[in-house]
Amino acid sequence: MNPASTAPILVVKNLSFAYPRRPALLSAWSASIGAGLTQLYGGDGSGKSTVLRLLAGKLRGEGQLDLAGARLDQDPDTYGRNVFFVDPETDAFNDISATQCTASLSAGDPGFDEAKWRALVEGFSLTPHLEKPMYMLSTGSKRKVWLAAALASGRALTLLDEPTAALDANSIRFLWRTLSESAGRDERAIVIASAERIDAVPLSASIELPSS
Repeated sequence: MNPASTAPILVVKNLSFAYPRRPALLSAWSASIGAGLTQLYGGDGSGKSTVLRLLAGKLRGEGQLDLAGARLDQDPDTYGRNVFFVDPETDAFNDISATQCTASLSAGDPGFDEAKWRALVEGFSLTPHLEKPMYMLSTGSKRKVWLAAALASGRALTLLDEPTAALDANSIRFLWRTLSESAGRDERAIVIASAERIDAVPLSASIELPSS
């Protein structure tokens, strides 16, 4: 791990997790994540998505997670309000429009930047799709809806799982440009899980998952 140069926003201490009847994915793993962009690196099948779910509080392991002063085990509601995460496999938003999906994802987020979201919608070419139900959108367009909400979020921690997957080339360039422009200025911690080393944006830190 390359330690972040800024004060930690998320501190992970001795996190362990294993699926039933499977080898341990994490064993007493610790990490400190500060503001800016952090890559969570590991090959296919290394458990990156599971680690994001653990950091989001969607799965529970053994150990301690402290996010912006809220411990997951002691105050899960406050911890959860500080996290933006959408599981790319979810179908929870299928029956609502992209606009309604965004409203749901930004609920309870006083730092959500409406003007930035509108600029992101334009940059991702989402405007014609905003009132369509999510089930009508392509996989790439669904991801762009979630990415626009994520990048406009004011939550302390944003977790992105393989954010370029299923995106068209123009959207990938727009995503990297947007993240590059915010690098060094963003007070949030943004963790990007990726099986490929990221060199398109300046990273504050890179965390390589331990071998199981």
